[in-house]
Amino acid sequence: MAASETEEFDYVIVGAGSAGCVIANRLSEDGKSTVCVLEAGPEDKSALISTPLGFAFFPKGTVYNWSFETAPQKHMGDRIKKQPRGRALGGSSSINAMIYIRGSKADYDGWAKAGATGWGWDDVLPYFRKAEDQARGPDAYHAVGGPLTVSDLRYRNPLSNAFLDATAELQMPKNADFNGATQEGMGFYQVTQREGKRCSAAVAYLHPARSRPNVDVKPDSRAEKILIENGRAAGVRFRQGRLSKIVRARREVIVSAGCFQSPQVLMLSGIGPAAHLKSIGVDVVVDSPEIGKNLQDHLDYTVLRRTKSPHAIAFTLAFALNFPKALSDFRNKKTGVLTSNLAEAGGFLKTDPTLAEPDVQLHFLPALVDNHGEKKRLGGGFSCHVCVLRPKSRGEVLLASKDPMANPVIDPNFLSDEDDLRRLIKGARIVFRIMEAPAMRAVAGDYLYEGPNASDEALIADIKLRSDTIYHPVGTCRMGSDARAPLDPQLRVRGVCGLRVADASVMPNLISGNTNAPSIMIGEKAADLIRAA
Repeated sequence: MAASETEEFDYVIVGAGSAGCVIANRLSEDGKSTVCVLEAGPEDKSALISTPLGFAFFPKGTVYNWSFETAPQKHMGDRIKKQPRGRALGGSSSINAMIYIRGSKADYDGWAKAGATGWGWDDVLPYFRKAEDQARGPDAYHAVGGPLTVSDLRYRNPLSNAFLDATAELQMPKNADFNGATQEGMGFYQVTQREGKRCSAAVAYLHPARSRPNVDVKPDSRAEKILIENGRAAGVRFRQGRLSKIVRARREVIVSAGCFQSPQVLMLSGIGPAAHLKSIGVDVVVDSPEIGKNLQDHLDYTVLRRTKSPHAIAFTLAFALNFPKALSDFRNKKTGVLTSNLAEAGGFLKTDPTLAEPDVQLHFLPALVDNHGEKKRLGGGFSCHVCVLRPKSRGEVLLASKDPMANPVIDPNFLSDEDDLRRLIKGARIVFRIMEAPAMRAVAGDYLYEGPNASDEALIADIKLRSDTIYHPVGTCRMGSDARAPLDPQLRVRGVCGLRVADASVMPNLISGNTNAPSIMIGEKAADLIRAA
């Protein structure tokens, strides 16, 4: 397929996800530096994106979701698991649950100790604050005036309140700010919403940047490979419809295609494990053995119970009868149930009181969300998710073929480390305790799967059958100071000039919580590193 229509810019960004949107905005602020953004997905114009509750109704295979799947998971009965990722301007920030979590101080100090110098807590906190427009106002941890609106939920479901009442009955600590002095405790999550609507990275950063004449955003443009000339990234070949085109970069190419597709793009360009690249017919430019390795994700187990509460968000007559009012409230006042992110409440707990940091996270949903919502159920219910925050299992991303349109091979290698399973069992037992507290028993019916009387053997079988990602994959292009790290701490790809990676793939280790806010922080810091160069 012949390449055509070559254009030239100072910077070319591959991927308009959370970090890519930030970088495009910051690099173009001077009004002089020209920036091109290539995004494989479409514009983010759907009402299902802007309406917070709308994300729950994205069908499988929608144009806005890559709908990836894993390789068979050998520690989970060779089952194939889901890997949803955003495919639109804003990336996964356009289809996620909008939860704003930074992770703990220990996470980032751990990065620095592991060789990601300049990424300790004191280094990254200013970038979290720079990004933030905190609806509660400024303090030592938060700031106002940034592009990303962070707010309290405008709607709180009574079932979410019942869940938190149950945690209080068990004397679990309360926490009004998981991004403040301490992470431990239970409470309502803050969300990336502006006036009751989703504030994705595209809304916060990319849409304002597009008004500048020095920014060119190209949706429906899928990167095929990075063009490397004389050891330097000179541009990107991409596909638009049936045409293959080239865009050239005078200064740098920045890959922000996400944890799965950033390593895919690099490997398609000849940067990666030499033996693997040769095996599928890709010419090796740089032998970088750890590209695609170090994949980490939060494996999530869900406890589901029926309820007759009229407040359940469900396929029920009560919800259907109330929907016209809900739609009117959202359209006219930006309030009501349609501003819910479903995962309204939750928190961070220790499965062992002697631990220095919480090791599990809970998300409570006033809805029966079974198998990513794909298993539809009539009637009301609620769900409580639990995940292990610092999993020890490690997986990888590989190329399926040298066809740039083919999906990558994704193998999280879930539960390959037995410690993850032990902690997940303990976390599930904590959820059962909450579900049996008086405030929950007052509104709860039958369990859909295992309950508090399950033996460890039955619980392990259910975990291996039903557990899945809670959408936080990281680490496949890790930064570090050691020679094997694919990136240096300035996010520069070793072995190629003028090429960086900036997204969740650069994390040396998974942070303890949802990964959208850290991805935006990475974009903010990356922009400063690029401008400093």
